[in-house]
Amino acid sequence: MEKALLVTIKLESEKDSWDIEDNARELEELAISSGVEVLANITCVINKPTANFFIGEGKVEEVAVISRDEEAEVIIFSHDLSGTQQRNLEDAIGRKTIDRTQLILDIFARHAKTPEGQTQVGLAQLQYLLPRLIGKGVILSRLGGGIGTRGPGEQKLEVDRRRIRKRIDKLKQDLSRLRVHRQVIREKRREGHVPSIALVGYTNAGKSTLLNTLTGAGQIVHDSLFTTLDPLSKNMRLANGENVVVSDTVGFLHNLPHHLIEAFKATLEEVQLADLLIHVLDASHSRVFEHNQAVLGVLKELGADKKTIITALNKIDLIDDKTWLNTLEKEFPCAVSLSAKFGKHIDILLNKIGEYFQGRMSRLKLVIPATRMDIVNLLYKEGKVHKIDYTNKGIKIEVTLPTLLADKLLKNKELESHN
Repeated sequence: MEKALLVTIKLESEKDSWDIEDNARELEELAISSGVEVLANITCVINKPTANFFIGEGKVEEVAVISRDEEAEVIIFSHDLSGTQQRNLEDAIGRKTIDRTQLILDIFARHAKTPEGQTQVGLAQLQYLLPRLIGKGVILSRLGGGIGTRGPGEQKLEVDRRRIRKRIDKLKQDLSRLRVHRQVIREKRREGHVPSIALVGYTNAGKSTLLNTLTGAGQIVHDSLFTTLDPLSKNMRLANGENVVVSDTVGFLHNLPHHLIEAFKATLEEVQLADLLIHVLDASHSRVFEHNQAVLGVLKELGADKKTIITALNKIDLIDDKTWLNTLEKEFPCAVSLSAKFGKHIDILLNKIGEYFQGRMSRLKLVIPATRMDIVNLLYKEGKVHKIDYTNKGIKIEVTLPTLLADKLLKNKELESHN
């Protein structure tokens, strides 16, 4: 386990509602999620970044002294550094230095399990490193050697720009093929008229736990940031008989770098294409309102902010102060207060989901030829059968099913309606 010294910076020119203590706390959570031992967290407030070190030379010397005294192996900055700043800091401090984006990419690399997730991480890492190659080529040769250098791709990456660009082009082609495959799956889902729900929220808000509770997915959950990188989709049957697909997605983050949103748009396509979003908020977190704004900001960037959203105030089991919960319920009047971990008030959430999709369901009475048991099987699979009678004239069935499928069946000349 690497030993890390954190440097949290507050820029006076930045319009940020978070104070330096909150930013320091989140940087520490990110560092722990990456698997390092945090030795100390140095904070500093500056007016604007300097060209050579980002921070002042006096603070650089302070970091150098503490890193030597504490025997730190890596220095992690809360802001993105240019290649020149990163090189100068490493020379002055004598320790490997990384920034917040590299830290986030490192966590992504740890948690990417599918080929698509690993390809996206590899692409994002190379796109981040390419403009920093000048005087910084050594960082590419140590990919795979600790925090900020871990990657799903090659153990050693060539410094040569041409080879890096060729690798980027190859990863883009791989992603395009994976997108086509995923699009085929979505088209089949649409043909079956299966609606979709995407779980969105701040990282560690409890989305994976809620997915497990709703669908029995068995998704492994941890109390750490970005444990879910690859989207996971599971079927769920509503009380009205309708089948829906529920997808867990990568968590959002305060000041999530725009280029990371761009890099992981493939993963976030489930959010863009979903019929309904469930926004999971950690109601026990002191920064719940800021988390809410951060998520809404990312949804806007994705063009998904106009979708219908059900807000789930999760982790109420961790709230001892009921006044706080009452405050949240007033601020989010249409939200569902629940505990995904213990299943509390999940029924209320399911009712809200059912109400949203109710208008998409139709009730039919059909007579189906005895030779078309495939249609009967389809109705049991995609709808809720209320009554079925086997007669000489055929199979009389009363069923509630998605309106799109109902319209399609009514056009089938083999089927008849009955009273």
